[in-house]
Amino acid sequence: MSSLSSRVLPRQNRVSDEQRRSWQQKTLLITLFLLPGFAMLFLFVIAPVGQAAYYSFYKWNGLGPLDNFIGFENYQRVLGHQVFRGAIVHNLIIMALSLLLQLPFAMFMALVLVRGNLRFQRFWRAIFFLPYVFSEPITAYIWLFVYHPQSGMVNTVFSEIIPGFESQAWLGNLSTVLPALFVVVTWKFFGLHMLLFMAGLQNINAEVEDAARIDGANGAQVLRFITLPLMLPTIQLSVFLSMLGSLQLFGIILLMTRGGPAYASELMVTYIYKFGLQRLNLGYGSAASVILFLIALLFSVGYQRTAMRVDNTQ
Repeated sequence: MSSLSSRVLPRQNRVSDEQRRSWQQKTLLITLFLLPGFAMLFLFVIAPVGQAAYYSFYKWNGLGPLDNFIGFENYQRVLGHQVFRGAIVHNLIIMALSLLLQLPFAMFMALVLVRGNLRFQRFWRAIFFLPYVFSEPITAYIWLFVYHPQSGMVNTVFSEIIPGFESQAWLGNLSTVLPALFVVVTWKFFGLHMLLFMAGLQNINAEVEDAARIDGANGAQVLRFITLPLMLPTIQLSVFLSMLGSLQLFGIILLMTRGGPAYASELMVTYIYKFGLQRLNLGYGSAASVILFLIALLFSVGYQRTAMRVDNTQ
């Protein structure tokens, strides 16, 4: 019995040593592949956020040494500034409009293109997706012409349709500037969400929907109980992108209104640019940036731990 054990144990040790070396090689290979990504994440995300948090405790114009430590005073000033609080409200309004109007309309058009047997699907898909390809400066300048108070297309069309219509300064009116900007944002990003929904619809097995129709379900019931639940991961991704995108809007707003008139279209990122960079108050701007980062992180983590977690558990 002892001789048999002496023959078996070394072989088991050899196998375990080989497994250990194989595991070490795999670990090293995975580490080498992940290291560049983690380095980029640290250099361009983690380090800038930490640096901004560090600057936010100083009164600093970006040119001299950091020698005027003021603690949380910048945060108190930012949160106490009515313009910044208004910018948060404007971001939330655009987010709510995106979730309630933009995404349902994108879903509707995706259903029309995929399930409606519409002719020239590739043509319409390209037409709707084309604005997303345009850069934000091109988008802004296109819509500046569209909203022009005298010769803009919007005023021209309304003048032809509505008798006695007077031209409006859509971007210069306190009550119309934010809805007008939301139309621009929807025009630009609508195609992306429509394309995501189209991809989700095409991944659904048509036999499942056909089986529901055979069982007596009508079109609305198939959509509600079959199609939309199967598209839930795609819908959740689209909602997630829309929420974060609404918090990060900058270029279009800056080029079209610069946050005006009277801060009626001010958003958090434009606020940081104007009150931080333009006024050379980088400590103050860093505090506003950290607040924006925390708000975005709160939305991101909260959404992933609620909506996406519920889907994963199911």
